[in-house]
Amino acid sequence: MATLSKHVRFRSAAALVVANIIGAGIFTTTGFQASALGHPGWILALWVVGGVLALCGALCYAELGAAMPEAGGEYVYLRKTYGPAFGFMSMIVSLTAGFSAAIASASKAFVLYLGQLVPSVAENPRLLGNIGLHDVIACGVVWALIAIHGMSARRGVWFNDLVTLFKVIGIVAIIIAGIVVASMMGRGDVGNLTHVADTYHALSLMEKLSAFATSLVFVMFCYSGWNASAYIASEMKDPQRDLPRSLLIGTGLVVVLYLGLNVVYLLGAPVEQLAGQAEVGLISGRALFGQSGASMVSVVLCVSILASASAMTIAGPRVYFAFGSDVKFFDWLAKADKRSGAPKAALVLQGFVTTIIILSGGIAAIQQYAGFTLSLFAALAVSCVIVLRYKSPDLKRPFKAWGYPVTPLLFLILSAWMMVFALLGERWFQAVLGLATVGISGLAFLIVRKLSRRSS
Repeated sequence: MATLSKHVRFRSAAALVVANIIGAGIFTTTGFQASALGHPGWILALWVVGGVLALCGALCYAELGAAMPEAGGEYVYLRKTYGPAFGFMSMIVSLTAGFSAAIASASKAFVLYLGQLVPSVAENPRLLGNIGLHDVIACGVVWALIAIHGMSARRGVWFNDLVTLFKVIGIVAIIIAGIVVASMMGRGDVGNLTHVADTYHALSLMEKLSAFATSLVFVMFCYSGWNASAYIASEMKDPQRDLPRSLLIGTGLVVVLYLGLNVVYLLGAPVEQLAGQAEVGLISGRALFGQSGASMVSVVLCVSILASASAMTIAGPRVYFAFGSDVKFFDWLAKADKRSGAPKAALVLQGFVTTIIILSGGIAAIQQYAGFTLSLFAALAVSCVIVLRYKSPDLKRPFKAWGYPVTPLLFLILSAWMMVFALLGERWFQAVLGLATVGISGLAFLIVRKLSRRSS
């Protein structure tokens, strides 16, 4: 059985974080926040709060990852802190919400923006029952990425570095061009940054808090991936040094880019025009740059979303690989191809689950489901920092979370507040579905443990 080789440097680890975070969400969810809140100041505040939360989480994962530089990320942390049941549930959540649902959302958004460049795609003709052309292309994107990363682990990382570089350059260009056009050429409206919709004034204080918390679920979905390099720790040349740096620098860069993009969205259109729209990037792009400029924005967005799906195609299978290394019943997942160095069985498993999710839901529902479920397990993983400080005081920690215990406690408190309001809000069904996923994974653990005992 081949093992995963050490070939990832700091540059690629940081690129993986950036690519994993910046996906479909930032180009689609601002419209949902505009609908729920109707206040540009609160929308920008959401992204600041989400960024602070992600950085707190990154600090905690940096401590855990440097102390336990293994493949699998929170699967490893939860298994070693709370036992195999929590590790198993974490693996199931990663397979469903963490990576497959996120890749499905990214692939659907990719096709949505591709339709702006190719009119025949935009028409989305039905091919088989409720399955349309968009679904087929999205599935094709998923399996094309699996082929790229399955042929060679090293070349897959190189491909991810390249598309991430293009992504960052493109987004920076959009932000600079949008601000220049709005402030100096009279397109868009700077007043949109302070214009508040009538719907905001109609909300009570409790309704505003609920809307903010529910919207924060979407935002945290957009920030999910701040822990990406932790999944490939075993493949990093110097994980104790490069893992913390990649998490913090990658996440910090994304916070700046996210705030810049949302400013551009609001410069291009008022909150009423953005409300409920999944194509906020195109709406603002047309207002600021015209139709030709919007086409260029679409190209950047397509590459950005593709890079995100690529990064998740790398990270996710490392969780299943680590799980297969621990559970004999699933040891087929822990096989890395000797020639390519890629965990092909784990890649294919994730591909099948992603395909099922693509064919079963829309972007908003997928994002809300994934955002809630990921927030729950990210909070559990962050709690490992506190528990291990007491449980394993002798554990070697090459990096210690700055601001401890404030950083993990702030992450846990805000995560709990967000999840409670998500359960009480309008999109409660997706939150309940997330809890159901956890419950079913716990039941599956009992079944697998019983089968494993019988086979041994």
